[in-house]
Amino acid sequence: MKRSSFADMECPIARALDILGDGWTLLILRDALLGFRCFGEFEERLGIAPTTLTRKLDQLVEDGLLDRVRYTERPPRHEYVLTDKGRELYSVMVAIGAWSNRWLAGRGAEVLVMVDAESGKRVDPILVDASTEKRIAPGSVRLEAGPKASARLKKALVARPVTLGEK
Repeated sequence: MKRSSFADMECPIARALDILGDGWTLLILRDALLGFRCFGEFEERLGIAPTTLTRKLDQLVEDGLLDRVRYTERPPRHEYVLTDKGRELYSVMVAIGAWSNRWLAGRGAEVLVMVDAESGKRVDPILVDASTEKRIAPGSVRLEAGPKASARLKKALVARPVTLGEK
């Protein structure tokens, strides 16, 4: 059963979930970020059915997160390479990993931790604003209607301003 599409919603999180809101999708993208490119690599690492993997890879290509690149003619074989759009999910994946280690590892027994590639010291990812380098924390960001927002959304945000993560 196919779920409803969130693509036309004004919420950017809902629109992202329209593409990313499936576990297989995130795991394929994780493996692509780890450098895996071939169908067989994804299939073996994930234990995913070939038909499901084919469908997911086709969708990721259609959504512009992966490019399908032929690397041999006979037999025809392709690899799947992250696009810039797909590569930009890096920070999202790092954030998900850090959140999982903090809240889901169970008794502090993390299996994978993130360390600086040069120093080997553990890293604790945070979100910062690119222009000010100021930390973005719950309660520090307010939502405003953008230029393409509907009149309904503009009116709602004026009537009730929204700050993300405010207690």
